[in-house]
Amino acid sequence: MIDLFSDTRTEPTPGMRQAMADAEVGDEQAGLDPTVNALCERVAGLLGKPAAVYLPSGTMCNEISYRVHCRPGDAIILDRTAHGITAEAGGPAALAGAMMHPLDGDRGRFTVDQVSAALSSGSRYEPRSRVVSIEQTSNFGGGAVWPVQQMHAICDLAAQRGLATHMDGARLMNAVVAGGEDAARHAAPFDSAWLDFSKGLGAPVGAVLAGSAGFIDEAWRLKQQMGGAMRQAGIIAAAGLYALDHHVERLADDHANARRLAEGLAETPGVLLDPAQVETNIIFFDLAPSAPPASQVAQRLEDKGVRIGAMGPRRMRAVTHLGVDADGVEVALKAVAAVLT
Repeated sequence: MIDLFSDTRTEPTPGMRQAMADAEVGDEQAGLDPTVNALCERVAGLLGKPAAVYLPSGTMCNEISYRVHCRPGDAIILDRTAHGITAEAGGPAALAGAMMHPLDGDRGRFTVDQVSAALSSGSRYEPRSRVVSIEQTSNFGGGAVWPVQQMHAICDLAAQRGLATHMDGARLMNAVVAGGEDAARHAAPFDSAWLDFSKGLGAPVGAVLAGSAGFIDEAWRLKQQMGGAMRQAGIIAAAGLYALDHHVERLADDHANARRLAEGLAETPGVLLDPAQVETNIIFFDLAPSAPPASQVAQRLEDKGVRIGAMGPRRMRAVTHLGVDADGVEVALKAVAAVLT
């Protein structure tokens, strides 16, 4: 199966599996696991933050951050397509008691002026604007990369108005590789930021949330409360360290494969796609009215050994990753052409 459904479909490489097997371990909950501690120190340094905590998932990173930054009834400003709205089962409302204030950005990226217009006036009748949250890269924006200067300008405005800022870094390293600026530069103005290992970096599980020492102390309390504290977690943390050593630069291969896939799809009758919008490893494309519905196309492709997600009646998403090489992309293109013709 050539699985382009998501970069979460990656599997640990043999080298990563060996690193996991060889990992030194201890009681993570007591701060005694040397591999977890090493990973947290590594990510804190990578993001330019004083402290970090290892968590099972990026979703937990978001939920804990929102709870630290918010009080019940406060508002979180973010794009309408952001993960916190679309894919966390209402977690910000259920766990932080927060309201979501969605903005209609350009492929997931909003502007300083949009944030300024969204801020509460201070009236006691309104929910208080408390957090601005940015997803780098924007998943439902088709892997669009936020320009660093645009993020920094939004963070500057938020700081002036007393709001916290949070970066959902599920695919931050894709943005780093695509744009050429290091992760610390991306994360510098944010009060909290996290890095995911279970997507393009290829680890089976885990993310690291970073921020100030005080922020991480409170995040640890919530990690404990939510059942996220672990024991001999070095076995999985070792995969994160291996990924940082071996799987960051190779993200460029995923981007190149995505560009080739996008170019081929754009040339396929029945596909509506502008390849110029593909910046990293995520491709959204639409099916022409003459083509079958996306659900049928997805099923016919799967019958041919290619998995691409149906994201709506006529919308599909393909995501490249280390589990699909250039030859796999060519096979996928032939399958799409066969199904649509």
